[in-house]
Amino acid sequence: MATSLLYLGRSDVEAVGLGMPAIIDALERMFAEKGAGAVEMPPKPGIHPDVDSFLHAMPAWIPGLGAAGLKWISAYPDNPKHGLPYVAGLVILNDPDTGLPLAVMDATWITAQRTGAASALAARYLARPESSTLGILACGVQGRSHLEAFAAVFDLERVVAYDIDRGVAERYAEEMAEVAGVSIEIASSPRDAVQEHDLVVTSLPILKEPDPPIEPGWLSEGAFAAAVDFDSAWTTPALGQFDRIVTDDIPQMAYYRDLGYFGGTPHPHADLGDVVAGTAEGRTDPAQRILAMHLGLAADDMATAILLYRAARERGIGTELEL
Repeated sequence: MATSLLYLGRSDVEAVGLGMPAIIDALERMFAEKGAGAVEMPPKPGIHPDVDSFLHAMPAWIPGLGAAGLKWISAYPDNPKHGLPYVAGLVILNDPDTGLPLAVMDATWITAQRTGAASALAARYLARPESSTLGILACGVQGRSHLEAFAAVFDLERVVAYDIDRGVAERYAEEMAEVAGVSIEIASSPRDAVQEHDLVVTSLPILKEPDPPIEPGWLSEGAFAAAVDFDSAWTTPALGQFDRIVTDDIPQMAYYRDLGYFGGTPHPHADLGDVVAGTAEGRTDPAQRILAMHLGLAADDMATAILLYRAARERGIGTELEL
């Protein structure tokens, strides 16, 4: 019987060296299981100590990956003003046979990477395969992880990035060019990061009452967009121009609607798990505008965390803690 657990701090998690393609593949397996009804994942309960801030408990069980556990995650939009991360938390992995804890690990890197991986996986199924231009709206953590993930799936020929802080965009362009495989252009407005691109990613702070910058008519015919900021970036008329909206979990979107989010967002046409499993249609026409509006799933975290745990064990990374 286990008498200890493995602790992986942020530096340990990064030292494992888990690549983006491996995370995308793990999420593809997870979403296929989810589409087949094999994943257990209740809508995440949360507390809200401040306006637009939250702490969420996110449990999930993925039988095919042998992954069971919970993420306890916070998001505080004002934290960056004080030199603190917007998102922070911990993942706890449990032995599915005994229930005993196997590991506790920092969730910051996991959250960033699995979110980008989930969007890129959606694009693999929903974007045009020949897509080669990418617009990034907001150059923070998610702007970075999404560029890495999309570069792993598509042959990018042009990347245009916008941030409200031009200095942030300039650092992004300099530091991420090697990841993109091309030089990164800095957009002078949100519109320049949206129009005339095959792929668009938006990652603004999640707000219950946002002031979205994206207007109807900006997104090109046939484009794919990934919104990891709920509806913070897209006006209601802009959302109405999508031919298909796919989310990562329909029950969780309904849960958030009950909390007051997604007031002007149309109901999704499909769940990504059903698309991956082949029980729901994805793109049916090259001209369709398609949006993947992802909420962030505990199953994403557990699919990533179990890979990290097993690799860390193999490589002797981390600290043993007594139970």
